[in-house]
Amino acid sequence: MSMPLELQCVDCGQKYSVKQILYQCTSCKGLLEVKHDLERLRKLNLKDLFEERWNAKTLPYSSGVWRYKELIFPVNDECIVSRNEGNTNLYKSGKYAQYAGLDNFMLKHEGENPTASFKDRGMTCGVSAARFLEANSVACASTGNTSASMASYAASCGMKALIFIPDGKIAYGKLCQALAYNGKTLQIQGNFDDAMTMVQQVCDQYNIYLLNSINPFRIEGQKAIVFEILQQLDWQVPDWFVMPGGNLGNNSALTKGLRELYEIGIISKIPRVAVIQAEKSNPLYRMWKEKKDFEPHPDPDTIATAIKIGNPVSWKKSLKGIEWCDGVVEQVSEQEIMDAKAMVDGSGIGAEPASCCSVAGARKLREKGVMKKDDVVVGVLTGHLLKDPNATIYYHLDELKDQGITGAFRNPPLQVE
Repeated sequence: MSMPLELQCVDCGQKYSVKQILYQCTSCKGLLEVKHDLERLRKLNLKDLFEERWNAKTLPYSSGVWRYKELIFPVNDECIVSRNEGNTNLYKSGKYAQYAGLDNFMLKHEGENPTASFKDRGMTCGVSAARFLEANSVACASTGNTSASMASYAASCGMKALIFIPDGKIAYGKLCQALAYNGKTLQIQGNFDDAMTMVQQVCDQYNIYLLNSINPFRIEGQKAIVFEILQQLDWQVPDWFVMPGGNLGNNSALTKGLRELYEIGIISKIPRVAVIQAEKSNPLYRMWKEKKDFEPHPDPDTIATAIKIGNPVSWKKSLKGIEWCDGVVEQVSEQEIMDAKAMVDGSGIGAEPASCCSVAGARKLREKGVMKKDDVVVGVLTGHLLKDPNATIYYHLDELKDQGITGAFRNPPLQVE
């Protein structure tokens, strides 16, 4: 099958066929990204095509990823593995906006995906790529959401799933999903970065298809977040997108999608993007703030377990995208994360701690004057409230003092007869 796209190294520009199983450049070890034939895509009326598919009732176009198939992965339909991911709500009001000091602050809730996180968008594309490449086993390292998503999508098409998770400090709401979806789960001594090193070695040795965000097709699926947001906004571009930063695949995907929409003429404005990291897991922020070479965080540790990553594989792609859109990187404390979470939850929306970095970061950028009060801002919530219920319960019981967090906006149960 002839494909109107190829893989290209983000560092040296070396090109490869999408029919090769590759994650890094064989020449310089740089990460690869999917390059679409934008000249060909400019000639298609994609915007009208996407609008026609908006109310599709059957797959693939009922999916909030495969609706944008031409800009994602134009593979034959029989290769597509989908659970009707996407189609998540864009919330346009709530006490979180007042808390952040913004008049026009919307939240895109990716926790409403099938396995309750944004990972499903990348995983539908990654597992479809595995099927296209005739793989029968997939693997990942994970702090929780990736493993839950991969195990689900692998199970839905009969693939074997191998999962490496760090020992301790993983949210059980996520681990239970990996186990329930029959993923073979290995809990290793060490942190996420150790698990990431091990899974790459195992995949190379045993010819298993790797589905962490180092996989370029994962990034393609995750781009659909921004496509869907813009379609929900009738293609009117906001001033800002703001999102948490962990392994940095999400914001890399978002800026790649924006760049492609801009280059083919669907949008004419480039929004700014803010990436928010936890203070205790902030390698990109330290690089950005101190204007020095990238150095991994030696001991990442945060209540926002989904972004507890000290050596993110996508940092180069992330930085490239941030620079393209005149974006910024900010950090927030554990207290700021959980207080912002209380505001999101108290708006009736709810999200896991890492998601709420979007609100905490927006509030901080507004206080610093980086964002203006009347800016149109879209924050991405990456995971569902019930992914990490313990963090929520302990906050409201004010039992996080050992982590330096007080339940400033707590809502404890009342003892009655």
